[in-house]
Amino acid sequence: MALNLKVKVHPVVLFQIVDAYERRNVDAHRVIGTLMGTVDKGVVEVTNSFGVPHKEYEDTVEADIVYAADMFKMNQKVNRSEQIVGWWATGNEVTTHSSTIHEYYLMECNNPVHITLDTTLKNDNMGLKAYVSTQIGVPGGKTGNMFINVPIEVTCYQPETVGLSLCQKTVAVGQKCQEPIAELVQIEEASSKISDLLEVVLSYIDKVLASSDCNAADNSHIGRILLDLMHSVPHVTPDRFEEMFNSNVKDLLMVITLSQLTKTQLELNEKLTLLSLS
Repeated sequence: MALNLKVKVHPVVLFQIVDAYERRNVDAHRVIGTLMGTVDKGVVEVTNSFGVPHKEYEDTVEADIVYAADMFKMNQKVNRSEQIVGWWATGNEVTTHSSTIHEYYLMECNNPVHITLDTTLKNDNMGLKAYVSTQIGVPGGKTGNMFINVPIEVTCYQPETVGLSLCQKTVAVGQKCQEPIAELVQIEEASSKISDLLEVVLSYIDKVLASSDCNAADNSHIGRILLDLMHSVPHVTPDRFEEMFNSNVKDLLMVITLSQLTKTQLELNEKLTLLSLS
């Protein structure tokens, strides 16, 4: 078992786990499911998941593996690049039944990862952990499995970032529903956020220049990051930048106008069709 794996999980997987936990049976204390994604150069990227019905008793555990196989086949029809990479369970720790469930996924994929999500919000935190299993024991004697923590982080595609931003707004305004905002409003919010971040960077630079007691190693590391950031910005004159920005805004407005015109034409055609039929 390679212990140098790194797990990256997408927000949609976390939403699916929480949704499965909310829809669990009344007598169920834990929910499990299959993780799907890709493995590349020691990085396991989890992009999808689905729940698997199961029941846990004191000494045994029963899981509907036929349902799991059918769900995997249906997912393959949608996205063949996604393969089984492991399994997930709700809770904040590995239980006595985890080894039994893990043995099943060892037959489905190589080196499956196990992710736990604490839906009970212990310590006011939804703890997210990832494990791999390695075999331990004495040669010629009894053997067993031990779960070892591996690094895990949440990663996002650009559309997922937009969705998460809308979800965060529901917390501030206290509303469960939030309408998608217009493109120009998104540009305004992004520009305002960039301006605030630049103010933070300038404040930090002024603080470092004015003080001689700061940690030199930390300043050197952050300085290199800021230097790389400055080198990544294209060298464009203000006039050229304004011209490019205005051109992009005009293109955006043209697309909005054409989409609204198309929508109006479709609605008018629908009404004319209904009148002709009547």
